[in-house]
Amino acid sequence: MTHHPERQGFTVWFTGLSGAGKSTIAEMLYHEFQARQMRSEILDGDVVRQNLSKGLGFSKEDRDTNILRIGFVAELLTRNGVATICCPISPYRETRDQVRAMIGEFVEVYVHATLEELSHNRDPKGLYKKALAGEIKGFTGVDDPYEVPERPELILDTMVESPEESLRRTLSRLKELGYLDDDSVLVGGDRLHSGLTDLRVHETGHVVNES
Repeated sequence: MTHHPERQGFTVWFTGLSGAGKSTIAEMLYHEFQARQMRSEILDGDVVRQNLSKGLGFSKEDRDTNILRIGFVAELLTRNGVATICCPISPYRETRDQVRAMIGEFVEVYVHATLEELSHNRDPKGLYKKALAGEIKGFTGVDDPYEVPERPELILDTMVESPEESLRRTLSRLKELGYLDDDSVLVGGDRLHSGLTDLRVHETGHVVNES
């Protein structure tokens, strides 16, 4: 599989509740792009907050500012031929649509998992438990809204799909849209941590399997 260096950049924008699986699939997709010798970058919501958006809170205005900053950087990367992967929660539909209009070559992927699933089975830090108990205010999906995409390019249901299945479906959709020539999975087994997401990293440098 040869990647054509003249190919335009594009952005894959994973959106969904905290813990739904966005960063996990983003990491896997990043390694697939790397295996295809594509220039690629990940903009992770939590990592961006620690750097580009340090000091912002979680009001609607601050959340929107954070997403628009991520979108601004993604647009710069995209128009310079980079396969850009973004995985912030990005809860507000209007702001996501602004980013779509800004970037143009934009693939919205909704990563679905219910609040019940996340709070019972995917809450290692106990944040959902605290939010549901009223100890944390303004928590997306609990007392702050998450607006589900109306027409995403792809929906991944991580309650029934394994990460590997979600990756395969993402690659297939990108091929359908003309961004990839080949949707084969090229990287298997444990993957080295990219250093670009907030997923836990093992002392060997690999991504920790939380399942």
